[in-house]
Amino acid sequence: MPISKDKKQTLVADLTELLSSSKMTVYAKYQGLTVAELQELRANAREAGVKIKVTKNRLVRVAMGEIAVYKDTDTTNLVGQLLYAVSDNDEVAPAKVLANFAKEHEALEITGAFNDAGANLAPAEVNALAALPSKNELIGSVVAQLLSGINDSVSALSGGLSGIVSGLEAKASN
Repeated sequence: MPISKDKKQTLVADLTELLSSSKMTVYAKYQGLTVAELQELRANAREAGVKIKVTKNRLVRVAMGEIAVYKDTDTTNLVGQLLYAVSDNDEVAPAKVLANFAKEHEALEITGAFNDAGANLAPAEVNALAALPSKNELIGSVVAQLLSGINDSVSALSGGLSGIVSGLEAKASN
């Protein structure tokens, strides 16, 4: 059953709002997934703060045409049955969600992405992004690195003077 013109305009307006606030949009072929598997994917995406949209590619093209950043973006890869994973707060989350789901479900195939600057990303680039640690993991590792010197000093001071001497010897040998 065809979609009415009013419904299409509403969908385009929603997509325009979603894409304009998006940091990363990853698209993938989903042909062969069951409804239950799509529901599982949506649940996984919700947990990661990612929205999954299944919509006509033509409507996505129209919405992208209304956003200044995406006017010159090449949309020739938007063919076939595609789903779109969108995140407005994390650049890596959509790629991670789809890549992790694709490991268990071979029917899902990542076909590309575009970022908030309007640049197209190839599937290999999306998979490389998915392999990166999350934003919170990166922040945690930086904080741990920054605190490691303080932790060493505190441990040395709690061990008394001999701990300070052995700590300085250990630092000098490195």
